Amino acid sequence: MADQPEYLTPPSALGAFIRRNPVALKELRGRMRGARAFVVLSVYAVLMSLFTLILYGTYSASQAVTLSTSGGVIGKLIFGAVVAIELFLVCFISPAFTSGAISGERERQTFDLLRTTLLPAERIVSGKLISALAYVLLLLLVAVPLQSLAFLMGGVTIEEVLLSIWILIVSATGYASVGVFFSASTQRTLNASVLTYAFALAVTVALPIGTAILAAVGAAAGASDQVGLEALMIYGTYLLAATNPIATAVLTEVNILNNGGIFVLTQSLSNGTNVPLVQPWIPYTLFMAFVTVVMVRLSVRAIRRASLEGDTQPDAE
Repeated sequence: MADQPEYLTPPSALGAFIRRNPVALKELRGRMRGARAFVVLSVYAVLMSLFTLILYGTYSASQAVTLSTSGGVIGKLIFGAVVAIELFLVCFISPAFTSGAISGERERQTFDLLRTTLLPAERIVSGKLISALAYVLLLLLVAVPLQSLAFLMGGVTIEEVLLSIWILIVSATGYASVGVFFSASTQRTLNASVLTYAFALAVTVALPIGTAILAAVGAAAGASDQVGLEALMIYGTYLLAATNPIATAVLTEVNILNNGGIFVLTQSLSNGTNVPLVQPWIPYTLFMAFVTVVMVRLSVRAIRRASLEGDTQPDAE
């Protein structure tokens, strides 16, 4: 009798994939076997909770004088603060878990042993990436109850909560893949970390500056009645903002508050003409998907090249 096909839910499918990838299974077992991972999760949850309580208490005390305390305002304030901290975690902590994924094997002089196995380069890269992402997702899930608290207090819709989680997951995947690429392309973890954080700083700092410049040019074009240039600057600003997680989150939130749509919106020009736009989180998702695919492919190519040419182990210091 032929075996019946097995249908798996997404969590079950992810678990089955991890079990079939020995690299991911080894990394996750090594990371979660000791008490360190659980201590980090617990400390992170406690610190986030204390920060939320302090923020709530400070705002409530300041508004008690004017008798204008609003649960919706407090909820939105807590929501924004929690998402901002998680974005910082994704942009600057997530790459730290992957910047030593391959270069660390070289420094421990275990990379040659890993290459002599029957595992293809694709499974090595995917195993390293997924094992790091799994722990980052645990850190993100810890803060979900705090976002839910903001939702219960009002001022935040379920769509905003879900979109924030989606932006965080997409950002974590993209930045982690960048860390894997630099780790596969360099001999030392220090060099990979420097290059990874340079990329993160360029995306989170330099691109917002360029976005602000384009927005200023667009405003000047609107003041001078150059409608075509104004529309071009608006599209350019949105596309450039869609490469930055912070700008994407802020613009998406502002557009939801002003227009109410989570997919499309319209922007009015100086002459009253409306131009159609999509919410920034959509092109941002496409951009990060492109970055992830490119970085994974380049990482696989780097490992294959090292296998063909022979990898040079870093000198022991």
